[in-house]
Amino acid sequence: MFNNEQTIMIQNIFTVKNIILYFIIINLFGFFIMWLDKKKAKKGAWRIPEKTLFIITALGGGVGTIAGMYTFRHKTQKIAFVIGFPFITVLEIITIIYFSFIR
Repeated sequence: MFNNEQTIMIQNIFTVKNIILYFIIINLFGFFIMWLDKKKAKKGAWRIPEKTLFIITALGGGVGTIAGMYTFRHKTQKIAFVIGFPFITVLEIITIIYFSFIR
């Protein structure tokens, strides 16, 4: 499926450093997007779709979106967010542990 050159290129992309950098960026973005949506909500402006917030969480930004949710007191009354964000985040952590250490 992949030749040796392609495998080496993929290994160069998925380094521990790059993965950590990705998680830092996606979580900062998750935190920012919760701030931005709260700001827009206060102004009655166009809002960020809830689906987008869940996608950012599912892409690894759970810590950032949860931190933003409680820092800005945004979406804390919606059970889908209060349960959904942590559920997705815990599920991702369990998956990472499983594929990194157990498998």
